Amino acid sequence: MSIKGNLPKVALVTLLVVITAAIMLGCLSAAQTVPQEERWGIYALDLETQAVELLYTSASAISTVRLDDDGDTFVFSQMIDGDNNEATEICTVRIDGQGFTRLTDNAFWDVYPVWSPDGSQIAFLSFRQTDLDIHVMDADGSNERLLYNSGFHDADIDWQGDKVVFTSNSRIWIMNSDGTQPVQVTNPPRAGEWGNANLPFGDYDPRLSPDGSRIVFERLEGDDSPHGNYNLFIINSDGTGETRLTDSGFSQGLASWSHSGEKLIYIVATIGEAGKFDAYMMNADGTDNHNITPGYFPASFLVHEAIFSTDDSSIFFIGEWWK
Repeated sequence: MSIKGNLPKVALVTLLVVITAAIMLGCLSAAQTVPQEERWGIYALDLETQAVELLYTSASAISTVRLDDDGDTFVFSQMIDGDNNEATEICTVRIDGQGFTRLTDNAFWDVYPVWSPDGSQIAFLSFRQTDLDIHVMDADGSNERLLYNSGFHDADIDWQGDKVVFTSNSRIWIMNSDGTQPVQVTNPPRAGEWGNANLPFGDYDPRLSPDGSRIVFERLEGDDSPHGNYNLFIINSDGTGETRLTDSGFSQGLASWSHSGEKLIYIVATIGEAGKFDAYMMNADGTDNHNITPGYFPASFLVHEAIFSTDDSSIFFIGEWWK
């Protein structure tokens, strides 16, 4: 007996719709997987379709990925020929995963690279003497030189227009892109005081808005968790108008601006003691704050840092497959 010959027309249509939907769902489910090669990778996530693509992969740790303003080349740091800080070097690769180039090759800790606005230079942190200082080099790795040394650890750099923001002494600072006229922007409570968390109380990871008028950063406000209880803030570049964006106290940060200046994306690493490593997005005023990590991402796949594509339709992020 055939199914078709024994079902009324309405039931047949319904069955066909169900079968078609099941087939389509199966295809979608098959597509909604995270590609994996090595332990670490740079990935692209389409914010509309939720499709993810592996662009570059490495067996060694990757950190601090940034995209140039042309939208065609990443700069990042990667461990090469070792698994300690001194093995971390500055590298570039095209957005299609081709053309990998190692820019630094030394026995120092080189980390946290950022493009100059015109793509001709790269600023980065290097531990050459007694602390981390801000260095700069041409985009091909030549003409490397010291840009700024405060006498303390300088960290968390970002570059927009003719200004560079950074962290020093657990406070946010801003200076000219030639390393002159550093000015303290924030003065958080208990700045530099050590508690039970992984860093001292204070402000970290500043990012300038695309027009350079505002800075987003995270502030360590509590140490109930050893990972730190952080919240996100925005402040004008002249130090006025500090505004709280979150009040959750998660271990969260590494916020990045959309190119429109309307959205922020950031990482929630832990909530209490529970590891998350999820990407969140919100409006620049703190509204519509939500988790954008696709549900099909397995628990063993960690999102470490995310940035927007040049048209804000996708995000690029560092992913790690946990052992």
